[in-house]
Amino acid sequence: MSEKTIALVTGANTGIGYEIAAGLGARGHRVGIGARNAGSLTEAVAKLRAAGVDAFPVPLDVTDDASVTAAATQLADQEGGLDVLVNNAGTAGTWPDAPSSVTPANVRAVVETNVIGVIRVTNALLPLLHRSAHPRIVNQSSHVASLALQTTPEVDLGGVSGAYAPSKTFLNAVTVQYAKELRDTPIKVNGACPGYVATALNGFQGTRTPEDGARIAIHLATLPDDGPTGGLFDDSGPVPW
Repeated sequence: MSEKTIALVTGANTGIGYEIAAGLGARGHRVGIGARNAGSLTEAVAKLRAAGVDAFPVPLDVTDDASVTAAATQLADQEGGLDVLVNNAGTAGTWPDAPSSVTPANVRAVVETNVIGVIRVTNALLPLLHRSAHPRIVNQSSHVASLALQTTPEVDLGGVSGAYAPSKTFLNAVTVQYAKELRDTPIKVNGACPGYVATALNGFQGTRTPEDGARIAIHLATLPDDGPTGGLFDDSGPVPW
């Protein structure tokens, strides 16, 4: 087993996930690059290694039970455990997705990745995290998930959303419940709000870079033992639920 801190970042082949992996690697972590596309996974690992990151590939489709089980087995058998899990993989679904026009199929597809995928991966890896001395779980959320912000008239979060934003609100609720269940353990579970980042998820319309968006997840993944759990945070601090 490596003496390094072992991390897994899902959806780490591009965008924010890639930069989270790069940032954790720069801090000395050995980082599993989780992705379902074999070609981009190989390219991402090669690029990270060329930059000095101790990266290794983890073929992973968060919507597939067998794939997640195989990833958990790989981490247990080849790495000897896991210390940090960043549930970053996500999808925006199809647009437009206003509540009056969104299809049930689109809602199901978004929730399958953004919520059920997080539960599937987290539950498969919890046995490994329980064995870690300083385990951390970070769930990639969004400011649009905040019901407090969504119901504040002067806050502009873009258009209405019938699938993506509610899926992230659902994820926030799941994050809180994991934190409550695990509060008597060393495992810290928090949500990260990266901001409006230019990625493929939004057609690269965001105003922040992936490096900007990665900062809060990296911070939460490397919290000290007296750090918070069960919270939602951005670069400025706590975000209201």
